[in-house]
Amino acid sequence: MKLHIRHLSILIIPLALLASSCVADRSFDVPKIECGEGLVANISFAELKGMYVDGVFQIQEELVLEGYINSSDLSGNFFGTLHLQDKAQSPEHGLQIELDARDYHLLYPVGSKVYIKLKGLYLGVGKESYKLGAVFSSFGNLSVGRLPVAAVKKHVINSCDATFDLQAIETGLDNLVEIPLNTLVEFDRVEFEEGELGNTYAEYQKETVRILKDCDGANIGLLNSGYSDFQSELLPEGNGRIKGILLKSKNAFQLVINNLEDVNFSNERCKIIPTEFTSENVFISELADPNNNTGARFVELFNSAAQPMDLNGWTLMRYTNANTEVSSSLDLSGHQIGANKTLVISPNKEEFELIYGFAPDIGVATNSPADSNGDDNLVLVDPFGKIIDVFGVPGEDGSGTNHEFEDGRAERVSGVSRGNPIFTFEEWLIYNDTGGNGTINLPQNAPEDFSPGWHQN
Repeated sequence: MKLHIRHLSILIIPLALLASSCVADRSFDVPKIECGEGLVANISFAELKGMYVDGVFQIQEELVLEGYINSSDLSGNFFGTLHLQDKAQSPEHGLQIELDARDYHLLYPVGSKVYIKLKGLYLGVGKESYKLGAVFSSFGNLSVGRLPVAAVKKHVINSCDATFDLQAIETGLDNLVEIPLNTLVEFDRVEFEEGELGNTYAEYQKETVRILKDCDGANIGLLNSGYSDFQSELLPEGNGRIKGILLKSKNAFQLVINNLEDVNFSNERCKIIPTEFTSENVFISELADPNNNTGARFVELFNSAAQPMDLNGWTLMRYTNANTEVSSSLDLSGHQIGANKTLVISPNKEEFELIYGFAPDIGVATNSPADSNGDDNLVLVDPFGKIIDVFGVPGEDGSGTNHEFEDGRAERVSGVSRGNPIFTFEEWLIYNDTGGNGTINLPQNAPEDFSPGWHQN
């Protein structure tokens, strides 16, 4: 009989374990929430931040701060940091609490109003964010560290009011300096950069930054945890809205989302606006090799069109003497010529300004295309590789030819309104120290014989 009983007990134990493993109600895992009845805030976020001077210090006064939780560790994208802001709507301040607690979303769901008992906590600043927590020492340097689990409930107390519907600050990527850190923000009409598409939100078990941009090119890093539930999800390819907590690291703003419900990229991506243009209205209007000062050399371009011209992708090339290969080139990207305006390029910015009384539009180095000694050839090329204008004949040394301007000047004659890919002597008035082949033997001195920045179209 005892044998039968023992066998029965062996059967009962596994059945009991099986029954306990199939319990659907996991309410026993939910920690008990202790409510902050009777607590009243007696310090504001602004006043708390005003207490900070430098380093890390422990708060000794019986102070109570009231705030609203805006972060959640439910999806695993936040770990060890609890973020809160001073108001549910239109927040003006935010901060974070360092804590060594898992599943804090069970105690402090997003939208919860909480009271922070500040006495005994340490206040510091890290990555431009105000932080509360315990003290951490490394080689004698103090910083705010994670608050132990046992201390979290003593200092961070849920009001047990109904959760509030937090209203994110709607802003653009170009206006972030006005937005308080650690607050909930929302961006519209943003998308992931082209180079990010095809990637997941984060590399496995590695904190990863993915770049978001708007249609004007402003960008922000989206910081994702390699342990989050959505780590392996592919980044959406569309354009739309995204909501998260605004942070900052190394002077760069970052956004951290609570979960993928904060991302809605269902619209079409930004239209690609061309930034490279061609035009025959841009041409070389003057070259200078002053007889009395080589530091006063320059090249002048002119735009005869009725609208400004962006020179993104344009190149000015110099063929020295009889060289058939480019000796030096200048990328004109980032510069623009106004309608019926000039662009002056100098190889010696300081000397140019001293001689002519104003700064050139572009200052470059010696031996650049703007530093010709009068027997070189120049070519202006558009972003698509098309030759728009030429001075001289590449491969032919200019000395003694109709395109020599040594110790002198080459000026485009009035009436020329377009570039010419073939050098045409009749379009130029050329001064030098020889007077060969129809040029004028009359060396030119700076500044009186030159007119940089002005061209008669």
